[in-house]
Amino acid sequence: MAHDFNSQRAETFSAFSDLQAEGDLPFEADLDLFFVPGKADKEWMPLAEALADLGFHTQWAEAEGDEPATLIATMPDQILSASAIWMVEEVATRVAIDHGFQPDGWGFAEG
Repeated sequence: MAHDFNSQRAETFSAFSDLQAEGDLPFEADLDLFFVPGKADKEWMPLAEALADLGFHTQWAEAEGDEPATLIATMPDQILSASAIWMVEEVATRVAIDHGFQPDGWGFAEG
């Protein structure tokens, strides 16, 4: 089944709107994108390398409790707007899907 980018985009814009409604957001922050393997034994290093080539910093988080193993891809110093987040998220998601991973949300931290 093909990935539904329109639905993913709508979820990103909705989540960002919800965050804005909670209070002031920083102008800029490090954007974290989360990707989970489509198969439990999927090798994560090729995806990490492909994302690093695009400027992402990556780290691997082992499965813990109910949380699956996750590749965390961080793009530092990103302007925080729904459109800006989506532009980065879409590019990374396309690369992740090509490597057998699926998106599993995003977050941010002031750098």
